[in-house]
Amino acid sequence: MGNVIEKFFLSTGFSAFAWGNLVMLLISFALFYLGIRKKFEPLLLVPIAFGMFLANLPLSGIFSEPSGHAPGGLAWYFALGFSIWPPLIFMGIGAMTDFGALIANPKSLLLGAAAQLGVFLTFAGAILLGFNAQEASSIGIIGGASGPTAIYLTQLLAPGLLGPIAIAAYSYMALIPIIQPPIIRLLTTEKDRRIRMEQLRPVTRTEKIVFPLLVSLVVILLVPSVTPLIGMLMLGNVFRECLVTERLRETAANALMNILIIILGVTVGATASAQKFLNLRTLAILGLGVAAFAIGTAAGLVMARVLNIFSRNQINPLIGSAGVSAVPMAARVSQMEGQKADPNNFLLMHAMGPNVAGAIGAAVAAGVFLALFGLN
Repeated sequence: MGNVIEKFFLSTGFSAFAWGNLVMLLISFALFYLGIRKKFEPLLLVPIAFGMFLANLPLSGIFSEPSGHAPGGLAWYFALGFSIWPPLIFMGIGAMTDFGALIANPKSLLLGAAAQLGVFLTFAGAILLGFNAQEASSIGIIGGASGPTAIYLTQLLAPGLLGPIAIAAYSYMALIPIIQPPIIRLLTTEKDRRIRMEQLRPVTRTEKIVFPLLVSLVVILLVPSVTPLIGMLMLGNVFRECLVTERLRETAANALMNILIIILGVTVGATASAQKFLNLRTLAILGLGVAAFAIGTAAGLVMARVLNIFSRNQINPLIGSAGVSAVPMAARVSQMEGQKADPNNFLLMHAMGPNVAGAIGAAVAAGVFLALFGLN
């Protein structure tokens, strides 16, 4: 009887439960708290937290590989699509996003480009810490604040770091309302934050249809390796703007996007097992990720202030912080911080310009890394 009880106990997760599992479960509970109680991007954090929760219940096998006749874990099969899910999510983002603010104010491109400074400085920092070029590229792209781009690049260059990089990218995206405001207040004055911008000019339907085609033409010819991301982003936007594919736009922006967020969120969370996550390399990646976000935010703010020196029409520097991408989270932070200084100041549409430019800029940065350090 004793042997039977012992055998049963050894078959349970309790027999394999270790301190690392406890730490990771506590981290998942913290993400649940931020997503549910604080409402920090719950559509991202709740599935990520649940995936992390499942992965750290010993013997759950959610990420186990197939062995003999035994099938693999659910998340293992989901992870096979890591090269497919990000472009499809980009299509959904394109279908939801109005590029009008960027078209009406082309200077937004400079703000989005400036925010990519965080990507390249973090790349250099990772090299100094001993990561190779492929790993450093994947770590640096966290600063682009685009989870799908980070996953896409890491899957191609440094798949061994996919777990911590994906967790860092998506978690920090959700925590933008915490990360960005202190940097904004440090680098702008109350007078800066009160600047009211002129109303954007109307953008014609023709401009909105030509723009995604033009961006695809230029960017894909410049960095062909980023075709899946930029191509799907712009395809989704064409669905939105051409007015004859409403069913496709609706599917891409809602049903398909929601399915992909569930699959990707759970899978990203499931990559964060205690064995893979609790080590010095992972802590270094998390630290570099925060630095990348902070530098990108600061660079966008500083660029906006520099442009104001040479511009008659003043830019509220707050919209520069939206250049880190994270559509539309960073733009909403710009709006909230602006209204704290002036409740009647509305910056959301202005911030969407650099926000969209940042998404394009992050994809271009990924393409540059692939061109320079691709393994093919």
